[in-house]
Amino acid sequence: MPKHVTIAEARDQRSAHVRSAEHGIPVVVTRRGRAVAAIVSAEAFELLERLRAAGPQAGLAGLAGGWEGSEDLVRELDARRRSPPRPAPCVD
Repeated sequence: MPKHVTIAEARDQRSAHVRSAEHGIPVVVTRRGRAVAAIVSAEAFELLERLRAAGPQAGLAGLAGGWEGSEDLVRELDARRRSPPRPAPCVD
């Protein structure tokens, strides 16, 4: 569960919050009660970057990266024909 701190607390206790993030506890920085930023581990940030790079159109197949040949799997899944959406059932 993330910690929530104000901007002033984040500034005054920066080292402690970075240590928390290193240990897997994200720190959410708030301004006037609203979340405006987060301090996370470098590993969590890299995962976020992978998610962004995959984009919503890639779906789970776009996240399959990480082992040899996973790009081939993504291409294969993208090439497959998808069935059209099912019609909505009539409830009248």
